[in-house]
Amino acid sequence: MNNQLVSICIPTYNGAKFLQESLDSVNAQSYKNIEVIISDDNSTDKTLEICTKFKENTQFPVSIYTHQPQGIGANWNHCIEKANGVYIKFLFQDDILYDTCIEEMVEIYKKYPEIGLVASKRDFIIDINMKSEQTEIWIKKYKDLQRDYELSDNSMYYLTNTIFGEESFLDTHRNKIGEPSCVMFRKDITKSVGLFDIKLKQILDYEYWYRILKNKPVIVINKPLVAFRIHENQATNINKTTEINDYNIYHTILHKEYYRYLHDSLKKSLDNEFSKRNILKKYVFKKYKSLKAKIEKWLR
Repeated sequence: MNNQLVSICIPTYNGAKFLQESLDSVNAQSYKNIEVIISDDNSTDKTLEICTKFKENTQFPVSIYTHQPQGIGANWNHCIEKANGVYIKFLFQDDILYDTCIEEMVEIYKKYPEIGLVASKRDFIIDINMKSEQTEIWIKKYKDLQRDYELSDNSMYYLTNTIFGEESFLDTHRNKIGEPSCVMFRKDITKSVGLFDIKLKQILDYEYWYRILKNKPVIVINKPLVAFRIHENQATNINKTTEINDYNIYHTILHKEYYRYLHDSLKKSLDNEFSKRNILKKYVFKKYKSLKAKIEKWLR
């Protein structure tokens, strides 16, 4: 009970540049009852070579799986499905766990077994090619994701689904918890909330955290236990420069799944938004029917 297995899940794809540093941080963990689950989406660089060498030189179980690419969410889910641990601890191929990260997160679960997820603050590692005024602005905006909330004590935030009811819930930043490398949760929670939504590309992490938070409290440890790397090839930056963008459906998810929890002003705003959408849909459908009738008449 006091030394339960933690599965460190590492979804990979062409991550050779920073992967060794991430794996070294796994080796340095003070908590020793761990396994590593690596799910690779057909990397073409030296990712699998690095992973294989890592497996050969560790004292804990390391499983390496190849995965047919179906999007990042599918690879995350594949990691979870292969995991044997009581807890799932994500580590992305370019991030780093601090030495006591897993130990401190497991301790939180011992003290607060009712929670659905534990997270921590994070530091930033800025790749030299990303050092710019724009990056500094981003960090200033997103560094403290819990700034709207009060500390339960000096060591943590204890968040419940009441945060959905705050008027500021949609202000500034959407993710109130953190990136996947910052969190740990019990594997068995997937039985009640499911897995990551593979249709989503950008918001699938905090959409999942909120699914958990809707049912169980979340604790955020008030100190960085991971380092999140900002570099030009990370998925977030790539998605921003392509047509992959699902931020525009975030309000649809809130309206469908969280409406009853939201502040009245946010409900009103969403109602107005969806009312306009419905009017537009009816207009487009009416035009479609009219055009279809004209075409059918012309073809007779």
